[in-house]
Amino acid sequence: MRLFVTGASGFIGSAVVAELLRAGHQVIGLARSQASADRLRALSAATAQGSLADLGILRKTAAASDGVIHLAFRHGDPLGEAAAADGRAIDALGDGLAGSGRPLVVTSGTLVLAAGRVGTEADAPAPSALGAARSAGEQSALALASRGVRTSVVRLAPCVHDHVRRGFAGALIDIAEKSGVSGYIGDGSQRWPAAHRQDVARLYRLAAEEAPARSVLHGVGEQGVPLRAIAELIGVRLGLPVQALPPERAEAHFGWLGALVATDAPASSAATRALLGWNPSGPGLLDDLQHGDFFPAAQPTQPAEGGQR
Repeated sequence: MRLFVTGASGFIGSAVVAELLRAGHQVIGLARSQASADRLRALSAATAQGSLADLGILRKTAAASDGVIHLAFRHGDPLGEAAAADGRAIDALGDGLAGSGRPLVVTSGTLVLAAGRVGTEADAPAPSALGAARSAGEQSALALASRGVRTSVVRLAPCVHDHVRRGFAGALIDIAEKSGVSGYIGDGSQRWPAAHRQDVARLYRLAAEEAPARSVLHGVGEQGVPLRAIAELIGVRLGLPVQALPPERAEAHFGWLGALVATDAPASSAATRALLGWNPSGPGLLDDLQHGDFFPAAQPTQPAEGGQR
């Protein structure tokens, strides 16, 4: 297939592009800058110059493709604005594919689900700000099935990781380095789903190739890694004290991650595995943290004096 990929030059998108090319597909990636276009050409992908705001380009390129994988999201913008832009982009991509039966794979996240229980593919997003924002995109995509588009939604684990310092785990390391403390909230039992980047890339390929219309899929390799275990490993690798923090200090210490680290949000991918035969095989999050390139080369291997509490 000739697949159009938005967000193609990003951390996850570049892995998806490489996975598609290895499987024999052709890829055209949306590039909003020359640097993005250069990265895509280095992967042997074609490019369409534009951004999520260029709805005509999205519609035209989707119409000329055999399917679309939509990964781009305007992270850093106010959530409501980013969600509105995402909805317009999904509608434009759907217009390009309407009546064709071709696939449109759209991205969401497992953090849209209700906290404190294991979320499944059958669960609807919770009525939170994040849930409402991402739910709109999910519903817009799934509704396109009635217009002859083979739509599916991939909800990603919050920790998509590889051996490099990226994603939420990388942000926790940055915070620990700046504050001098590797912290966790309360007893640290909050669970974060995780998935290896290469496993996620394979899931997107399978979704484009095989997922039935209106499928909701979970890109989850590990159901939930305790925050305390992540904090302890970061403390060991950086030689920093590991400290329990009260919930009221979450935002002050973790900044934009404050609400997330205080949330227990495990999620299952059992239905996804059964539907597509997807079997995650990459290293776990703690293994990547232990053996990857998240930390400077020369660091102590024991916590600093007066460390873990």
